[in-house]
Amino acid sequence: MRKKRIKLVSGLLVLIAGLFLLTPTYIREALIHWYPDITDTYIFSSHTVERSSACREWPEAPDYNTFRMNETDEAYLAKWETVSFLVIQHDSILYEEYRDGWKPEDLSNIFSATKSIVGLLTGIALGESAIGSLDDPVCRYLPEFTGEGRERVTVRNLLTMSSGLNWKESYSSLFSTTTQAYYGDNIRSLMMRLKPEEEPGKRYSYKSGDSQLLAFVVEAATGRTISDYAREKLWQPMQACTDALWNLDKKEGDEKSYCCFNTTAREFARFGRLLLNKGKWNDRQLVPETYMEEALSPASYLENEFGDGPLDYYGFQIWIVLYKGMRFPAFRGLDGQYLFAIPEKNAIVVRMGHKRSEEYIREQTVDMEGYLDIAFKILQ
Repeated sequence: MRKKRIKLVSGLLVLIAGLFLLTPTYIREALIHWYPDITDTYIFSSHTVERSSACREWPEAPDYNTFRMNETDEAYLAKWETVSFLVIQHDSILYEEYRDGWKPEDLSNIFSATKSIVGLLTGIALGESAIGSLDDPVCRYLPEFTGEGRERVTVRNLLTMSSGLNWKESYSSLFSTTTQAYYGDNIRSLMMRLKPEEEPGKRYSYKSGDSQLLAFVVEAATGRTISDYAREKLWQPMQACTDALWNLDKKEGDEKSYCCFNTTAREFARFGRLLLNKGKWNDRQLVPETYMEEALSPASYLENEFGDGPLDYYGFQIWIVLYKGMRFPAFRGLDGQYLFAIPEKNAIVVRMGHKRSEEYIREQTVDMEGYLDIAFKILQ
């Protein structure tokens, strides 16, 4: 009897293992790794975005880290499993804190904040005339993206999340398009199967697929991979001191450009400085100023996702945050990877961590305001 049980269990295990191996790659990987986390940096193949040979570290302000948080603020950072919190003002670090064993040199996946990098690179490609016009159809650069209405989708539609494509933005479903993109091994094929389900250029609707297609447009227009283009046009000119990693869908595959740029808090902050200076780094205009003006303004010619008026919180792959009467640009990523560029204070705020609130007030997760409250105490 015991031998029969052993054979039965062994047979079932072999059957389960066989079925597991026959499932698509993205399902196997999702079952192994489960929910995405900032520590996913090294579970994927990557391209390296090399640091600058003329790197320049952020200097520390005279009153660096003299601010002391109260118990309420400490508890708030702990509640959302914050690993890094950084406040820079007037190009100097005013406050810097790392938690949960995190170190300044640790790389984190900034998730959807990567989209904003792709938006900046699009502006550079436009300024160099590699992209002729934002109103060009996507199929001008990706000829395979045609048929079933795809030729109506423009570069501008991708920039403003108004493509109308049938991408389903879901982070909890094993079978969603987003899961296929994150854990799958052929993101290009997945993108080329997308097609419009509503009229492009009418309504904002957040879709990671728009950003991924946009990166493919930039690559086709420039003849460069998105990571190489980022290294040459942004990372090294911004004097980055640490190599970044851009995760791929497979070894020597395509960058997952809607999500997976990995860097440190200090290096992430460089993008905030670029926003504050409208695309300029020191004496060099990296992103055309005219493009930046539009990128940092809401695309109000679109309907918002709530159906109650024009879009007032999203530009070209960049969020516009409303906070206590101020409006300023932000990068935002899954689990609360935030970068805020605050012109009124000439300040940059970076928060990285493992969790964010799932509660929204319109387009903003409620945890964002708490980080800004703390930052403004430090900036006073």
